[in-house]
Amino acid sequence: MFKFVVLAVVIGLASAQHGTPEAAAEIRSFASDISPDGSYQWSFDTSNGIAAQEQGVGSVKAAGASSYTSPEGIPIQLTYTADENGFHPEGAHLPVPPPIPEAIIRSLQWNAAHPEEEREYIQGPGAAYKRS
Repeated sequence: MFKFVVLAVVIGLASAQHGTPEAAAEIRSFASDISPDGSYQWSFDTSNGIAAQEQGVGSVKAAGASSYTSPEGIPIQLTYTADENGFHPEGAHLPVPPPIPEAIIRSLQWNAAHPEEEREYIQGPGAAYKRS
C-alpha cells in the first residue's frame, strides 16, 4: 500500500509539469521483486531526475526514499519508514512543528512526578472528576 502512495505522489509531481520538457521524461530503470515470504523491493529512475525505491515485508513494514527537483530548482529528498506505528517521513522540505511551550513541559513533568494526584474524568451532565 505504501509503495502505491509514494509512486502516486511521484507520478503526480511528474505529470504536474505537463507541457514542459519534463513531460517527455523517460524511465531509465525499473526493478520490482516480490518474494514468496511476502518481502518485496522496487525502484525506478527517470530521465528528468525523479527516483524512488522501497523495500518491505508485506503490508506491515516498509522503508524507502524518493527524490526529485522542484520547479524552483530545489532538490527534494524524502526518506520514510512505515510500520505498525504509522508513516514516518523525513526530509528538509517538511514542516517542523513548533516547540512545546515551557508551561506544558513543566505540567507534564509535575504529572509524571505525582502519579498519586492522577484523576479520572467523568462524562455526563454536571461532569466532574474523581480520584482514581
